[in-house]
Amino acid sequence: MIRLVLLLATLFVCTNAFAQNHHGLNLVTSLSSDMISIQSNFTGTEIVIFGQAQNIVRQPNDPSGYELAIVVQGPPQDITTRRKGRFLGVWVNREAERFQNVPSFYAVASTVDIGHMADRTVLDELGIGLNHINLAVSGSSNVALADRDDFRRAFIRLREETGLYSEQETSIKFLTDTMFRTNIPLPANIPVGDYKVKSFLFHHGEVVSQTEQTLYVAKTGFEQFTFQLAQNYSLVYGLLAVSLAIFTGWLAGVIFRKD
Repeated sequence: MIRLVLLLATLFVCTNAFAQNHHGLNLVTSLSSDMISIQSNFTGTEIVIFGQAQNIVRQPNDPSGYELAIVVQGPPQDITTRRKGRFLGVWVNREAERFQNVPSFYAVASTVDIGHMADRTVLDELGIGLNHINLAVSGSSNVALADRDDFRRAFIRLREETGLYSEQETSIKFLTDTMFRTNIPLPANIPVGDYKVKSFLFHHGEVVSQTEQTLYVAKTGFEQFTFQLAQNYSLVYGLLAVSLAIFTGWLAGVIFRKD
């Protein structure tokens, strides 16, 4: 609790969260850490997002129309979802849908059910909720229009199963009438890159204030070296990997050789 109080005290003097506000309302947020380091023993972690919604009249048992949503969004990627089918008695990949510039990681937390926060058009525009993410497909799709919704649902389901997509409704807790916090889990397979942390304050379905911050996820140490080597010098990385495999096989043969 002492640590949280100190963090909240720091929150009010830091300027890393820019707030767009209307009607004199201010939303101030901060992260428990703005840098996640991935090492060989990384098994996942979580970040704490906390802050204060200033100049609102909200009691724990009387929200008075004020609700919060927080979205953590990873760097965009192109991701392909495939559907398997039987061919001559064997399961093979058939149709495939390629989604372009979709979040590599997506987590949303809210004070109430997301569908109750605002109209669908507002949620679609802001990308709040798994049902409101813009999943743009490539122009070369071979999936029939009637089946595209099935691929979208399968894409979301598969990302949820790997922990890369999550929706935590009613998980933002108000510590006082204006101070709040929530925890966002980050799985072990989280991609590296710059993440956007967006916070939205709603009043009767209208966004009255919002902030955006950056969370950095990066490999460190030997993992960073191998990652950069694979990304920037793929030929050298491949030759080293093959050489290491040959050396390991030779060494194993020497150790277990029978005279």
